[in-house]
Parts: sequence; structure tokens; C-alpha cells
Amino acid sequence: MSAQITEGTLAEMRELIARYPEPQSALLPMLHLLQSVEGYVTAEGIETCAAVLGLTAAEVSAVATFYTMYKRRPVGTYYVGVCTNTLCAVMGGDVIFDRLKDHLGVGNDETTDDGVITLEHVECNAACDYAPVVMVNWEFFDNQTPESAVQLVDDLRAGQTVQATRGARVCTWREAERVLAGFPDDRADEGPAAGPATLAGLKLARERGWKAPAPDAGRATGDGGAATKVGAAEQADTTRAESESKLDESPADVVGGKTDEPIDVDKHSGEGSS
Repeated sequence: MSAQITEGTLAEMRELIARYPEPQSALLPMLHLLQSVEGYVTAEGIETCAAVLGLTAAEVSAVATFYTMYKRRPVGTYYVGVCTNTLCAVMGGDVIFDRLKDHLGVGNDETTDDGVITLEHVECNAACDYAPVVMVNWEFFDNQTPESAVQLVDDLRAGQTVQATRGARVCTWREAERVLAGFPDDRADEGPAAGPATLAGLKLARERGWKAPAPDAGRATGDGGAATKVGAAEQADTTRAESESKLDESPADVVGGKTDEPIDVDKHSGEGSS
């Protein structure tokens, strides 16, 4: 067992297991816990998980190598991920990534000599409304440019406090991994959680007086309500089936997206013949 995996770590692993009805369900947070302790998922960490969960090392390794959030080699103090998926790439993500590689002197999934920054291009971070996006230890930095991204990594290397665009102050990689393991740092409400682009739909709804249906709207109440609900569903299915049947019977009558009455086959069966 690794010297960093202490009895305290094992106790926290067992605490994670107790949170789930099936022990192996704790594997994902357990791997994050190991990264908070060792900085990445080591071979010893895999063996420890397997022993605690009653799995084989191969089963644990299959999970650890499937998800990209689990790293198989050491990560720097700050993991900097540049989104290079479609929209971020079009908006400048590729240019940002290339600039950071040149500025830091590293390639993809490599760490600077001082051990501070690990750089990697990542897939969609679900922040397309703020493209291009850079993440530091999973905290968002929106609407980035090559210049702002360079300033960001320089501030991190200089040891300055860096505030995420939407989120808390940036912590270290290991601290962030402990939170993902399920041990909160009580900073969930620090910093803004949403920005103008995210709230645009809510703003429009309020301006136009739109409201979501009540939680119990349409919910079946009692046997009669359930029967009504089932009956409505059956009627909808019947109507849809009839509509699809009409389309199948009269494809020639669909003009400009409009469907006319179905052809009476018996009526027209003798037309055009003598």
C-alpha cells in the first residue's frame, strides 16, 4: 500500500461505501478520493480500491481508464483544461490551446517543469453560451482569449488568488478532487453560479409572464384520475396512429407539408381502365 494511503484514507473509503446500497457504487467517488491523496490514480490505489470493494484490479482499472477525469500520471497543482470541442474551437479554443502550449512549453496532457500547471484539451464543458471556455480544477473561466488565458496561467504560477468567472476561488487539484469525492469544503455558494447568458431564458420568461406548470399539474389522483390519465394517453396514441396511417395510405397527397384526405381506394380502383 502507498505511504499516502493511510488508515484515515481507508476509513473515508469505508465511509463512502456506507453511502450506497451496493458497495461497488462507491468506486467513482473513491477514485476521486485517491486522486486527492496521491494526485492521480496509482497502481497501488487501484489495488486498494479492489481490496476494499471486493473487486478485481482489472475491474477497477477498467473504470479508472474509461473516464477522463481520472488521471494515470501525476497532475500539477492546477489542472488547466481548454475546451476544443466544436463551438469553443470555432470561437477560438484551438488558438488558446496552441498559445498556452507555446507559452508554457508543454504539450497536451503534460505538466510544466515547476509542477504547477498540467495542460490538456478537453471535450465539451457544457458552457457553450460562454465559449471559448477554460477550466481550472473544474472551475469555469468564460469568454477567454489567448491573452486572458496566458494571464490566467501566469497568475496561477505566481501564487495569486484566482477567482472563477462563475464559482469559487480556485483551489488546488487535490482539494478539488476531495470535493468530487463527496467531502464538501463549504464553499459551494462562493462566487456567482450563473451569468447573463445562462439567465437569458429566465429573464425572457419573467418579461412575458411565462410560468412552469404546477408540480401536481396533470398528476393522476385516485383510481378515477388514473383511469382518466390512461384514457387520455390511449386516445393520444390512437390519434397518432390514425394520423400515421393516413400518411402511409396517401403519400401522393402530401404537398408542401400538408396532408389531404386519404384516397378512397374503392372509389378510384376503376379509374383509368376500360
